[in-house]
Amino acid sequence: MFFQQVYDKTLAQASYFIGCQAKNEAIVIDAKRDIDTYLAIAKQNNMRITHITETHIHADFLCGSRELAEVTGAKIYLSNEGGEDWQYEFAHEGLKEGNKIIVGNLSLEVIHTPGHTPESISFILRDHPATDDPVMVFTGDFVFVGDIGRPDLLEEAAGMVGTKDIGARQMYESLKKFLLLPDYVQVWPGHGAGSACGKALGSIPSSTVGYEKIRNWAFQFNNDFEGFKSYLLSDQPEAPTYFAMMKKLNRIDRELLAEVPNHPTLSLKDQDESWTVIDTRHKRDFAEGHLKGAINIQNNNTLPNWAGWMLDYNEKLLIVAEEGSQEDITRKLMRIGMDNIVGFLTDVDDAELVSTKVVDADQVELMKGESDVTLLDVRRKLEYKAGHIPNAQHYFIGHLPKVLPVELRNRKVIVQCQSGDRSTIASSYLESHGFTQVYNYLGSFADWKASGKPIVFV
Repeated sequence: MFFQQVYDKTLAQASYFIGCQAKNEAIVIDAKRDIDTYLAIAKQNNMRITHITETHIHADFLCGSRELAEVTGAKIYLSNEGGEDWQYEFAHEGLKEGNKIIVGNLSLEVIHTPGHTPESISFILRDHPATDDPVMVFTGDFVFVGDIGRPDLLEEAAGMVGTKDIGARQMYESLKKFLLLPDYVQVWPGHGAGSACGKALGSIPSSTVGYEKIRNWAFQFNNDFEGFKSYLLSDQPEAPTYFAMMKKLNRIDRELLAEVPNHPTLSLKDQDESWTVIDTRHKRDFAEGHLKGAINIQNNNTLPNWAGWMLDYNEKLLIVAEEGSQEDITRKLMRIGMDNIVGFLTDVDDAELVSTKVVDADQVELMKGESDVTLLDVRRKLEYKAGHIPNAQHYFIGHLPKVLPVELRNRKVIVQCQSGDRSTIASSYLESHGFTQVYNYLGSFADWKASGKPIVFV
């Protein structure tokens, strides 16, 4: 048997390439959209991708199953569980509880594991030349290392009221199926630490059934559904707004993108005022000088997450980037279906640039008590509750595109987060929407704390 996990750090998302070396056949589970990774693995190992499957209709990334099928001719196998409202709207081989996918001398048995979503399935892998006993289980967003999938995403991100209570009950029942698996079976989940699909995901890539029974909080509520439900639904991270779009695009018959696009490098004279300018340079370079109206979302592992939070899918994007980073940025954005890139700007030295008003801890301390100043803490609610700067008003960054704090437009607004990345996104977003007295506390809460200044706890 051949096995390789493909891990996308930008979305903390895991996909799997599993092959039978005797028959040179392979299956890919939960493929990311830039599929050349899997094609390279197949070529390097003299295998044919003959099967493609998914654990559920994903909310946090645009799955590349259909692109991979288009290029390889492989069949797509998808869940037909969950009822008529949870069916994929394009051609596929339907899967139900107990069905098996045969890949050479390997088999993957389907178990229906609703909770995170109604149609969620997991796969029990058997390597028959070695043993008919189960070897691995691919859990998708059902069981993670140290956590389980949250059932409230449909309600929080897609507005499907009442689904979180139903999902909690389904998850509680699904976990009983997991408990029936032998302790030695390896657990390979769909996400790791950093994903918004749970609240306490571990940073190691895999686990075992036995270890999860002992260490995973979800298995500690024996015969206590209400306690389980209360813990499961409390303190979950804010659900990114782009999740609703991913749910839609992963279900419908959409336009395919089988190759990574090569977007043009433009000059300043090509710029159209209707385009949204996203500056992906380092926050300090952005603060020193940037195009007026540009939004700073740095090109690091969080780029697709914050692009999904802050940008509309109908916006045409002009990307300011360091030379040589164009392909990397394109890949990150195409993984969430953000394809409206008109081109890149790699040289803004000759442009008329504006700078950001940057303040330090002492300046914040002097300003925050003034009658015309608002200190805006744009971190997550749990971070704010765990400790914040006195007089800071909480306003989560991801909610700015939904409802701008227009009541602050004529005030001096100091923006801070934990270490400056989110405050730079937020301050630049406010300025791009007409706020003229914005100050970025670039050191943010980490700097405030290191300076020994007072902290308020909620």
